[in-house]
Amino acid sequence: MAVWALGINHETAPLDLRGRFAFALDQIHPTLTGYRESIARRPEAALLSTCNRTELYGAGDQASVEPTLDWLASTGGVSAHVLRDHAYILREDQAARHAFRVASGLDSMVLGEPQILGQLKDAVRAAEAAGALGTTLHQMFQRSFAVAKQVRTSTDIGAHSISMTAAAVRLAGQLFENLKDIHVLFVGAGEMIELAATHFAAKAPKSIAIANRTLERGEKLANRFSADAIRLSDIPDRLHEYDAVISCTASSLPIIGLGAVERALKQRKHRPLFMVDLAVPRDIEPEVKDLNDVYLYTVDDLAKVVQTGKSNRQAAVAQAEAIIDAGVQSFMHWMEQRDPSQGVVPLIRQINAQTDAWRATEIQRARRLLAKGEPVEAVLEALSKGLTQKMLHGTLAELHTGDSATRAATAQTVSRLFLRDKS
Repeated sequence: MAVWALGINHETAPLDLRGRFAFALDQIHPTLTGYRESIARRPEAALLSTCNRTELYGAGDQASVEPTLDWLASTGGVSAHVLRDHAYILREDQAARHAFRVASGLDSMVLGEPQILGQLKDAVRAAEAAGALGTTLHQMFQRSFAVAKQVRTSTDIGAHSISMTAAAVRLAGQLFENLKDIHVLFVGAGEMIELAATHFAAKAPKSIAIANRTLERGEKLANRFSADAIRLSDIPDRLHEYDAVISCTASSLPIIGLGAVERALKQRKHRPLFMVDLAVPRDIEPEVKDLNDVYLYTVDDLAKVVQTGKSNRQAAVAQAEAIIDAGVQSFMHWMEQRDPSQGVVPLIRQINAQTDAWRATEIQRARRLLAKGEPVEAVLEALSKGLTQKMLHGTLAELHTGDSATRAATAQTVSRLFLRDKS
């Protein structure tokens, strides 16, 4: 049994390529099912997809890794060569270490951010629901969650970190003289938009609006911030009303197009428009960035801002890496114990097989004696003596074999194994 991780992230692949491999949570079940059906020996599998990464974790035959890359490339509509140029393939302890670092927030764009742990847990639950999560990946992820908790509670890895949404507020503050004078539109109603709305609401903007495909869900979030709720279809006609637009939906196509923004700028008489696209794939057409008076930022554009203070947490990073190393060693030891070609597992199996054979022989003998009418007590006595004699025969023979030093060493081992309760 081997474990591996195949993926792309914000450090290895551009935003538009990551967008090709973005999967909503409700897509994971059918995606994993299709993947496993395409592989000859169905491996254990889990799929993690966020705005910063798409990663497929597997456990099974190492030969499944290359077909996995081909399958993923086909799913994203790119050649295997293109994907290979941007992907990373990690095996065994490196795969486990990567999973532990991801869960602990060490591989995130925002160092120490806690959101990724919840996303990873969602991915594991989705894999379990799809019947794709076996013993090995289950063990690896449960250990990664435990390590992440230890990192969070034992180090300052999350101290002073700047989230994506906080970075958006900081950038808006650099553009507008006073955030209390602006009108803000949030597109979407998911967790990221909820976080963004919380950060902006703390600055008490003049107004807030929530646009969502499902008006009911948009209204529910809007009520939390005393905001207006509008439909996505209303955005083109009302875009000019807002000074800041923050978008993050699960749409596979852009929601805000170049033409809509151009019309809004004319109505705004070219007053600046601040836009943040936190979605992968993009919610806002990339050409919008080339327009005058538009300040458009994507998740990758925010990377430089969120790195602020990272150097101040290097001591915490070192502590976290030590915790992760210990967790990886423990997991790999568990893997080795389960590998029939390593460790004491073969010996344990041989011992179990031998004792089962002895037991079967003595039970068969006891049944024959009972069939002949022998007293039950006598049969039980003979059965117990037969088992103990078979179990002790080899041990007693070894005590009489070899020179004095060998016999003394054997005696110590036998005493430790059989006389543990001796006072």
